[in-house]
Amino acid sequence: MDNTLYSADYGLEDRFLERIGEFTSSFLGMGREESESLRREAITRYGTTLEWLIAEKGFTDIDNYFACMHPEGEADCLAPNPELRQFLLDLPCPCSVLTNSPCFHAERIIKKLGLEGVFRHIFHIESNGLRGKPHGSAFMAALDTLGLKVEEALFIDDTPRYVNGYILMGGKGILLDENDVYKNYPYEKIRDLRELTQFLA
Repeated sequence: MDNTLYSADYGLEDRFLERIGEFTSSFLGMGREESESLRREAITRYGTTLEWLIAEKGFTDIDNYFACMHPEGEADCLAPNPELRQFLLDLPCPCSVLTNSPCFHAERIIKKLGLEGVFRHIFHIESNGLRGKPHGSAFMAALDTLGLKVEEALFIDDTPRYVNGYILMGGKGILLDENDVYKNYPYEKIRDLRELTQFLA
């Protein structure tokens, strides 16, 4: 969803990461540089920063975390995208969202983009016990609900380790690398969502 249904150039992820850094530093009671070093190392072992804080740091205030990470107005820069809406509706298969964000954030983004009613399902971090991508359980929970096998769904994401997680399960994953950041990415990637049609013939 994020940086996939809208451009990374809006900067929503940059501001989100800034809030994560501030929150983690405050909760751990240490400087930003030290806490960020710990967070970056830990995130290689967990799907999200939240999962790490819960598993290793005794964090429990989930609602407050989500409220801090996704404040009101976070997506005010986004506008309805009727071209994207029509593109998604015209695809030869139904679409669903799988996000590591909470449900209210997913609904907020979808509403801002004018994509209500486009997606068959919205799978969010709360619907999988706060274990998100790239955990196999997050993918399987979505697939089970959709009634699909791993090889029957096409997964698109802007984060290489999430796409790789799906590929390692035997699925078809495509990286959306809008600004060609991951030049040496070894699997298939696209720079625009409209390129998806070549994989859906």
